[in-house]
Amino acid sequence: MAVARIATVSYPGVQVSALLGIEDLFTIANRKAQPLGDARLEVTQLSKRAMSGQVSDTFDAVILPPSLEQARGQHEPTIHTWLRAQHGAGAMLCSACAGAFWLGHSGLLNGRAVTTHWDLEEEFRAAFPETQVNSDQLLIDDNDIVTAGGLMAWLDLGLFIVNRWLGPQVVSQTARYLLVDPAGREQRNYRTFTPPLSHGDPSILSLQHWLEGHVESEITVKGMAERAHLSTRTLLRRFKAATGYTPNAYLQNLRIEKARGLLERTRLPVAEISWSVGYQDNSAFGRVFRATTGLTPGEYRNRFGVLSRQTHEVTTSVSS
Repeated sequence: MAVARIATVSYPGVQVSALLGIEDLFTIANRKAQPLGDARLEVTQLSKRAMSGQVSDTFDAVILPPSLEQARGQHEPTIHTWLRAQHGAGAMLCSACAGAFWLGHSGLLNGRAVTTHWDLEEEFRAAFPETQVNSDQLLIDDNDIVTAGGLMAWLDLGLFIVNRWLGPQVVSQTARYLLVDPAGREQRNYRTFTPPLSHGDPSILSLQHWLEGHVESEITVKGMAERAHLSTRTLLRRFKAATGYTPNAYLQNLRIEKARGLLERTRLPVAEISWSVGYQDNSAFGRVFRATTGLTPGEYRNRFGVLSRQTHEVTTSVSS
């Protein structure tokens, strides 16, 4: 029987629901695979204590699930040593969400393309500046290193592993059974823009507050500088230092975030939303919105619109 040996790492602070959910997903996949051949996934859950005696016991893949705690794995030398040994023996190392920090502290991600939860990107870049982080992506396959994004991205990672060892037919059947869409998602579909406000620069903070209520206005960098009583050059320097964004990039993110809210909560036409957040050219708004979120405004509303879901639920209830 063709068996792929998968280890899940039960590190301190691990998200237990993900740890057990991955095992459940593989159990379902094995059931779906049984009529198709002799391939299956064998899952072993390992604690830190078990790893000191398991270094010689190699696996085909190792999974570091997400964490709901602030644990980042920097003080876990036993796990780091074990991960390096597994990688050196040919194991594919995988992580979901904050699990990527354990791989980073093991010294295995330098120069690698990697993703993690979008809200952890800044922290991850600071901790591992030599990595190539792209948190827009829900999953990055870098051959022997596979990383997935958000807290629930263990589903995507699990289906990726099912595809690798059991094939696309089993992925399709498993996803259908779980009511999961196995493709077509990106983290940027879900990413939200949260303006940094605790930077301590009162002039920039005052400007940020003004921008919140005037996104529909025609706004230039020169106009922002005048409102903040700063020279244009000083504004550019202080705004980037305070927020991490250039003024134009900040304004664009703010406008798109407000547009997302209107698409979610209202039935306003897209053209009216475009105008209300400062875009006079509807096609330009559509291009910027898609570049930011990965979806057209219409696709975003269909997926995330509260009123769209309510209408669908009422229609379904009446028809049934």
